[in-house]
Amino acid sequence: MTPQIATAPHIPVLLNEVVAAIQPKPDMSVIDATFGAGGYSRALLSSGVRLYGFDRDPNAIRDGAGMVAEFDGRLSLHAERFSDMRSEMTRIGVDQVDAVVMDIGVSSMQLDQSARGFAFSSDGPLDMRMSQSGESAADFLNSADESAIADVLYHYGEERQSRRVARAIVAARPLETTGDLARVVRRALGHKPHDKKDPATRSFQAVRIHVNDELGELRAGLNAAEALLREGGVLAVVSFHSLEDRIVKRYLREASGAGRAVSRHLPGEIPGPPPTFVNVSKAIRPSVAEIDANPRSRSSILRHAIRTSAPAIERASS
Repeated sequence: MTPQIATAPHIPVLLNEVVAAIQPKPDMSVIDATFGAGGYSRALLSSGVRLYGFDRDPNAIRDGAGMVAEFDGRLSLHAERFSDMRSEMTRIGVDQVDAVVMDIGVSSMQLDQSARGFAFSSDGPLDMRMSQSGESAADFLNSADESAIADVLYHYGEERQSRRVARAIVAARPLETTGDLARVVRRALGHKPHDKKDPATRSFQAVRIHVNDELGELRAGLNAAEALLREGGVLAVVSFHSLEDRIVKRYLREASGAGRAVSRHLPGEIPGPPPTFVNVSKAIRPSVAEIDANPRSRSSILRHAIRTSAPAIERASS
């Protein structure tokens, strides 16, 4: 199947594969937990579903107003984090849905707007806040101690020289722009113009993940999706780097009971809880054609699974 290319500024990756996993029908209710530019939502709404779109970025909610009118009441937008989708759905009187789709991480609109401060391709304020509120990247980097910064760079950016970079950041404070941070990191790591990958990439990823608590949000969002999905409902999650995919993979393994060690030689051993998901897919990656059409899809991975009738389990989200 030829990849569908959206006209929105953010091209939804693995769109055909997500739609195939959900198999939308007119009587279904679906949550798009990361509405963004509405790429997944538009494809699903075209099949007649009732859709609830969540996004913590007020720009996404504002820009989606036209779609709300276009789809005659079948789309509602909620300016909430997807970790809060369970409480928000309860508030509007919806207990269960047929599918939840999550596209994790930063969107193309956020990356491409220098004023949002997510990227170093063009200089902008050192912000990185998806919700446009709370602690900014500049607030964190200009006030945190060296060890805290190093921990963030190491754990969220997998930066092996995190202590060297953190030391350089503290020495260069105050940092005000994305260019300031990129230059400090490059100097600390000995960047050469012909290097294949800019060494600042890892530090920008790490600070962004920290500022937005992206991994904590993901864990909480998976718990919320499990609680909201009815039996036979579909969870579909697209991730973009190993830290995200590792969380999704581990969650689905635990939720499906895969790898659970129960010995038949130990009578009286207490079995684990019944699985909350079955039919867990393997990692699904974009085709060569999709990568050629949308290079940002290169690192994306889709995993999906089917909800069972077992009660939801409140798993740790931190």
